Amino acid sequence: MANVLRQLGNLQANKTVFFLCDMQERFRPAIHCFVEILEVVGRLVQTSKILNIPMIVTEQYPKGLGSTVTELNVAHAVGKFPKTKFSMMIPEVDEKLKTLCGGDAKHVVLFGIETHVCIQQTVIDLLSRGIEVYVVADACSSRNQVDRLFALERIRQIGATVTTSESVLLQLLGDKDHPNFKEIQSLIKVSAPDSGLTKL
Repeated sequence: MANVLRQLGNLQANKTVFFLCDMQERFRPAIHCFVEILEVVGRLVQTSKILNIPMIVTEQYPKGLGSTVTELNVAHAVGKFPKTKFSMMIPEVDEKLKTLCGGDAKHVVLFGIETHVCIQQTVIDLLSRGIEVYVVADACSSRNQVDRLFALERIRQIGATVTTSESVLLQLLGDKDHPNFKEIQSLIKVSAPDSGLTKL
């Protein structure tokens, strides 16, 4: 039964952790559709607050690349970790993850930059630990659209779920009668911006 649920992508809010990867100031001018990606990431950050889903934030070499962009208020994150490794799964993050969701985190919703480097490496490390990974395609980007598209394809092939922000948000709610439905509905009332995902 557990294998069947895994194949179906049975995302459960009480066993889910959000991973925000390296949305830093120095990447702003270089990343494909940065403004559009940032808007969607903002919706996910807000969702983590509304639904009380723990969020881990990393910053790649912040001394040189700057802090997380000021548009994202990540003060509620359960941890913000500097790194030089491409994967988010540095020892400090690995240890923190083990303490979340009552020590039973099963799903990671992953978003940020760059898709073909830090996102992809994080997926590999999480899957190797038996964690189910959901990569939010409209909240991930790279400098180059080709790198982004082929990374998402590889991520799907190795066993992660490639999905969209609205799909994740509504799956976490599960029911129109969820007490936070109206708050989440307000986030998705306007469709997510087009980041050219299907166009080379």
